[in-house]
Amino acid sequence: MSTAPDMGLPPEWSDDERMNVMFSEFKENRDVNVTDWDSRMDFWTALIMRGCRRRGSVTVNLQDLNKSFQRKEKTPLGLSTVIQSMARCGKIQRESEFAASVDCGWVSWSVGMLLVKPLKWTFSTLLGSNRVPLEESFVVIELVKEKAAELLKVYRSSDFSSCSIISFQELCTLSSNICADESTLCMALLQLQKDKQVIVSLHEGEKIVKFCQPGQDRVSPASDVDIGIYQLQRSEKLLEERVQKLSLEADRCKEEARILLRDGKKTQALRCLRGRKRVEKRADGLFAKLESIRGILERIAQSQTDKMVMQAYQAGVSALRMSLKDVTVERAESLVDQIQDLCDTQDEVNQTISSGVTAADEDMDELEEELKALLDESEPDVNTSGLPAVPTNRLGPTGEQILSSLPDVPRGHLHVPAGALEEELNRLTLSETGSPQKKATSPGRRAEAAQ
Repeated sequence: MSTAPDMGLPPEWSDDERMNVMFSEFKENRDVNVTDWDSRMDFWTALIMRGCRRRGSVTVNLQDLNKSFQRKEKTPLGLSTVIQSMARCGKIQRESEFAASVDCGWVSWSVGMLLVKPLKWTFSTLLGSNRVPLEESFVVIELVKEKAAELLKVYRSSDFSSCSIISFQELCTLSSNICADESTLCMALLQLQKDKQVIVSLHEGEKIVKFCQPGQDRVSPASDVDIGIYQLQRSEKLLEERVQKLSLEADRCKEEARILLRDGKKTQALRCLRGRKRVEKRADGLFAKLESIRGILERIAQSQTDKMVMQAYQAGVSALRMSLKDVTVERAESLVDQIQDLCDTQDEVNQTISSGVTAADEDMDELEEELKALLDESEPDVNTSGLPAVPTNRLGPTGEQILSSLPDVPRGHLHVPAGALEEELNRLTLSETGSPQKKATSPGRRAEAAQ
């Protein structure tokens, strides 16, 4: 386990008074001081979780914790109580019991896990005792779930996502950035197997891992078809590596022959060229086998696609059958006949309405003509009043000359002073009523005349 600086220690770690309290033993009875007990428990629990997350580990043991949290040559005295409390709360679980809780043959493939002394202990014995074995390994449940989710995400974003089964060694290489060691990888796989997302099994002495494919709720057991596809993919990879090595060897023979020929060693150069021909012949043979395997894999992939399409067709047929459950040809013909009858009825109604509206329009036209005739009869004859009729012809040359001799109508504004207008008004008044004296003495007469 890492040293104290790697554990993400809190700021109060440098406070001697505070740390003396934290490094002391817990009281046997929590009820004596509940606040102090819970405060110290929360402190060490958070510190253990933080340290494991920083290291990328999902397991802890008391021996490593004592070494990591040493301060001024002092070791915390209450870590054993902290481990027991975390176990009671379900935050941690013994490594052996965590593996045994998964319904799988974990003993057959969990070679990388530290399962030696833990198998001798039982959980009830652990909780009933104040002592925790120093080398007892515990799995931090929260962290192992996070690691399992990261592992599944890495697999689905890799080139291996098209392969439902991969080898354990390939998975180790793939997860090297998220799993610090093989034990962490095994814990993550156990969690995924517990969640029904993977199945780990042995095939011819080799550990293989089958992942749940997208669209599936849970992984299915590895079938003979899955094993066959895995073997074909493995053979394809081996043949590719051999063909590549033979190609490199052929290039090396050709380069060596060129050097020998430059040095004048023609016989040895010919020998190198013959060796190159043999290597190329072997490479051609392996390449032909490689193409055959690739063709088989392509056919298998196509068959799986065809199977998926057939399942889709089957689902479509079932859905169509359910949707047409109450539909028959006789009912369809009956509905069409009813629709045709209704359309014919509607056409007849429309025709009747249209004919009625036309007759009404014709009657209205006749009434309007009769009303016009009555109006013409009631109008008086203009020519009988003794007035000359309005000429309808044009004015003629004489009339046009008279009109042309008249002055134009003024179009601008008249600018006449107000005094001139008053004088003109007075003049018109005098001309109508006589002299000013008469106008002045005639108000009474005008009043009498008005009466």
